Amino acid sequence: MSKGKILVTGGAGFIGSHTVVELITRGYEVILADNFSNSRKDVIDAIDTITGKKTTCVEIDLCDAALTEALFINHRFDAVIHFAAKKLVGESVEQPLLYYRNNLQSLLNVAESALLSGCSNFVFSSSCTVYGQPDVLPVNENSPLKRAESPYGNTKKISEDILQDIAKVSALKIIALRYFNPVGAHESALIGEYPLNAPANLMPVITQVAIGKRPSFNVFGNDYNTPDGSCIRDYIHVTDVAIAHVVAIEKLLANESALPFEVYNLGTGNGVSVFELIDSFEKVNNIKLNYTLAPRRPGDVEQVWADTSKANKMLGWKAERNLDQMVASAWAWEKQLHEKEIKHVNQ
Repeated sequence: MSKGKILVTGGAGFIGSHTVVELITRGYEVILADNFSNSRKDVIDAIDTITGKKTTCVEIDLCDAALTEALFINHRFDAVIHFAAKKLVGESVEQPLLYYRNNLQSLLNVAESALLSGCSNFVFSSSCTVYGQPDVLPVNENSPLKRAESPYGNTKKISEDILQDIAKVSALKIIALRYFNPVGAHESALIGEYPLNAPANLMPVITQVAIGKRPSFNVFGNDYNTPDGSCIRDYIHVTDVAIAHVVAIEKLLANESALPFEVYNLGTGNGVSVFELIDSFEKVNNIKLNYTLAPRRPGDVEQVWADTSKANKMLGWKAERNLDQMVASAWAWEKQLHEKEIKHVNQ
């Protein structure tokens, strides 16, 4: 018997697909909704292989209010996890209207349809970008939110504001999860980070250089005020992030939320520099990476990592996988993907 019917928007994406797997393996019925604008349909087959069950997938543009409302009426969801959004920082700077229209309109449609259909449990995919460059580290949920460095980051801040206002005057119970830098891949190596567009995140760029798809990559800035001069981030395994979404859903379904709108940081609580990440990848996977030192990149935050004590205490969640496991799983995924691509070419 199903523990509940969950809608996962953007469920074919990097974090979404891992969350779908965790939900299904824990006994939930999942409806995956995606427009596949930056994800691949063969991810669904991989999810089916991992879980041993057939995934229900709805191809939909959530910016269409009528289609979104119909989705909720037809399925009567117990809860929603809303990942669906455009997320390329550089693209958002170049096309701000596209990002504001897509990310905010889809959120409004999903939230309104949830309310109209009587679905009161909502988990929102937020980001540490809302903190900007913090004045104090590690950053906690009460740290002041800074002006966003990009339209993408601003859509996360605005989305949180929208949801907080909705929660004040409606039956919607909301948990916003602010995650830091998800990396790695599922232990099966069947799903991982595989965008349609050129990757903007560091880990898939590293693995593509390691496999030979790229000649090298840039390390942007080695003169920051950090121990080794490179930027510092809080890298967290994508499976740990996915599990946190399941824990949040369970908290909402059990009606255990203290407030109508709650926010939690998802990270390891450890700051890792770009050079430390590279060193870990080279050591664990026995590969020498080819990279070039480049000037600082505009908009990059110097250093940020999470205080996760609230999530540890209130959600009962803690990141379990270490940096070596992150880089090992990312490399296993890239190798499996490469083998799959070779077979496709030879067919």
